Amino acid sequence: MKTRGSGILLHITSLPGDYGIGDLGPGAHRFVDFLKASGQRYWQILPVHPTDTRYDNSPYHALSAFAGNTLLISPEQLVTDGYLDSSDLNPELNIPAGEV
Repeated sequence: MKTRGSGILLHITSLPGDYGIGDLGPGAHRFVDFLKASGQRYWQILPVHPTDTRYDNSPYHALSAFAGNTLLISPEQLVTDGYLDSSDLNPELNIPAGEV
């Protein structure tokens, strides 16, 4: 018998983040914990390849079928992994609420 499951469609960039969009850092980890705690089995995301302003940054207009979008790299995770120093981060971007 197959097991039924439910989930959610949410692009990584829709997660809250200090840099205007969500990334694959702590916010994504908290979201996965939330999904598990709420009994969800699946997290479907949109494509994660690089986007281009010529195509309105659409995730469906691929510039590469093999590259990942560098905007999804978490600055906080780079600090945790030792690739950056915490003094390298600047979350004071003054991005208006509700805008990217």
